[in-house]
Amino acid sequence: MKIYLGLIAAAALTLTACGDNKPAQPAESASPAATAAASETAAASMAAASEAASAPAASAPTAASGAAPAAASTAAAAPAAAGGECEAVIVSDDAMKFDPKEIQVKSSCKQYKITLKHEGKMPKSAMGHNVVLSKAADKDGVLADGQTAGEANNYVKAGDERVIAHTKLLNGGEQDSVTFDVSKLAKGEAYEYYCSFPGHYATMNGKLTLVD
Repeated sequence: MKIYLGLIAAAALTLTACGDNKPAQPAESASPAATAAASETAAASMAAASEAASAPAASAPTAASGAAPAAASTAAAAPAAAGGECEAVIVSDDAMKFDPKEIQVKSSCKQYKITLKHEGKMPKSAMGHNVVLSKAADKDGVLADGQTAGEANNYVKAGDERVIAHTKLLNGGEQDSVTFDVSKLAKGEAYEYYCSFPGHYATMNGKLTLVD
């Protein structure tokens, strides 16, 4: 009888052990689901981090590209302003006109450049133009001696010390430039620029003044 009861107890223990092992299987089957959930959470976190990192990178070029044109325009503006202070362009034509009729030279310029543009079409033998710069008081003498010098000498007497600067005689469609030392000018002195071709002075002239 005792043996019989022992066998029953052993069987009961075996069944209990088997029963205890069954709940462990769902735990093992739940592990892949938990792993998948963890993977999805990690992937979502990585995507959010990637979007956050890419946002500043996209905005950075926009700011840089917006700043670049402003810097370029500032750099381009500087040389034009600097060069314009110490030079002038005089335009002439077959109607015997000078434009402009007045030039102001800043005393801060060490040298000054004058460019004459002849926008007419006639040859210099008939309608040649030049620019001669001298004191207003010397103008008449320079013109008289220039006529004697003739076209071959640009209607300017060779070595005339009264002439501060002059261009060559131009055909229509040509241009020429001359540069002179501003130190040759004096404040308060009256200067004139004019065309020394015979008969042209009356309408082709202007005033030049040294200013601060």
